[in-house]
Amino acid sequence: MAETTTTSYRCPVCDYVYDEATGAPREGFPAGTSWNDIPDDWCCPDCGVREKIDFEKE
Repeated sequence: MAETTTTSYRCPVCDYVYDEATGAPREGFPAGTSWNDIPDDWCCPDCGVREKIDFEKE
């Protein structure tokens, strides 16, 4: 059985973490949603950082 690797991405402003394993259900992204599947115009749900590219891979 292959092991699935997921990654987390942290907002540099407020430290909100998007974890691919848990997703962001309140934002409409179920568990397992890849970072690549998040729209480029998505912003941090906690502080509103406007660019997905600003998030830092953990």
